[in-house]
Amino acid sequence: MAGMSEPSPNLTALAQEVADALRRSGRQLVLAESCTAGLVAASLGGVPGISQNLCGSAVVYQERTKAKWIGVKEKTLRDSGAVSEETAKEMATGVLWETPHADLSTAITGHLGPDAPADLDGVVYVAVKERGEPPTVERHVLPAPPGIAPAEIRSQRQAAAAALVLDTVLAMLAKS
Repeated sequence: MAGMSEPSPNLTALAQEVADALRRSGRQLVLAESCTAGLVAASLGGVPGISQNLCGSAVVYQERTKAKWIGVKEKTLRDSGAVSEETAKEMATGVLWETPHADLSTAITGHLGPDAPADLDGVVYVAVKERGEPPTVERHVLPAPPGIAPAEIRSQRQAAAAALVLDTVLAMLAKS
């Protein structure tokens, strides 16, 4: 993609680990990404052969897109907000529903700044769902890295958030 930087070495190594774990398990993964803007899929996409196990990624930045593409309820968005445990669960559930050949899904939503509301600055929710099981969600707060320009806060946090998603997938596959 024009303008998109290469994943960091850490993301590249994590993506390879996830690809290897998916390959060993024979599982099919689908993603729903909001605040990471497709960085998780881009990181995985750099691994040769990943198309055997990565179904795709829905990059759903806007609330209307979350609702229309992957079925997040407008009531959830209105009552809980786009950055919430409930929205993350519905994202993971919806993207898995829309991808019947996938076995598991991961979703992330959050505010990565630098202009996020103070109470949500750096907050992300990562949801995972296996077909036939309820989704689980973890809340994380990603601090602004010290000593960097405000314009770089977002990209640093996006890389950290993408790493959280990949770590979450690895943990899920290790339990299976």
